[in-house]
This record gives sequence, C-alpha cells and structure tokens, in this order.
Amino acid sequence: MVIGCCGAGKTTLSRNLGKILSLGVTHLDQHYWKAEWTETPADIWAEQVKNLAAHDSWILDGNYSGTMDIRLQRADTVIFLDYATPVCLWRIMKRVWKYRGRERPDMPPGCRERFDWNFFHYVATFNLLRRKRLLSKLATLPSHIAVYQLSNDKEVRHFLRTTVANI
Repeated sequence: MVIGCCGAGKTTLSRNLGKILSLGVTHLDQHYWKAEWTETPADIWAEQVKNLAAHDSWILDGNYSGTMDIRLQRADTVIFLDYATPVCLWRIMKRVWKYRGRERPDMPPGCRERFDWNFFHYVATFNLLRRKRLLSKLATLPSHIAVYQLSNDKEVRHFLRTTVANI
C-alpha cells in the first residue's frame, strides 16, 4: 500500500515498485473517479476496493481514508510518503501545468487536469489536518505489516536500492 499527500510521489513510487517486484499497480484514482471528476458513491466504492484488495498480490496507490481499513486488512506492507507541504504543493502545481487540459496516465478517461482551489486547499492542509491521524493508525498496525515512513526523494531512492531489493 502506498499512501501520502497528493504530490508526494505515490504514483511514481508505485510504478517503480511494480517494475522491481513484478507486481500489478492499481491507482485508486482510476477506479474512484468517473468522467468529469464524478465521484463513485461510497457503498459502490467500498465494494470496488474490497475486490481490488482481494487479489493475492498488489500495489495499491492512494489514500481514500474511508476504505483504508479494507486495504490494511490485506496489506503486508505500507509505505507512507510523509513529504513536507511545500514539496507537495510545488509538485501538484507542476503537474497541473504539465498536464493542463489533458488526462494524466494515472487518471481515468474524462478527467482532464485542471486547477482546483479545493484540491489545493486539501494538499495545503493535509499534514496539518490528516497526518497525525494517519500516523496514529499506522502505529496501531499489527507487527506482521511492515510500515515505511519516507520523507524525501533521497529516502525513497535508498529504500528502492536497499529494502526493496531484499523483498
């Protein structure tokens, strides 16, 4: 499971992990969002996540706190990209500029990249409002679930070179 603030690099890390470990990567955004940024209803979404997490092996990329427990029940590893807010804000702004008016490869058809103040606010307040709760949840996981908290690109590169090589 790869979680963290938008712009932290979940998609990039997940793709790299998928290549190294020869595992399928599922970007939850591709399943949650429908054309024109239409959200999936909560009950349908929970069922979709149960089905995605039911596979024998996977890399699931995304937060979606309402279904996090479903994924945690099946996860053997959680990677929390705990990046600083300015880094995440910078990266989402670069992403908006790079893909403006087009669909990103990790998004479903019909969801063209756009600037959205609500999304900007979500990223700007993620660490302030969500980080502590997320860390508390991770601290209570059973010992058979490996948890990695990575705070910058250097730590991610080191993790990929050393830890993943031994999985």
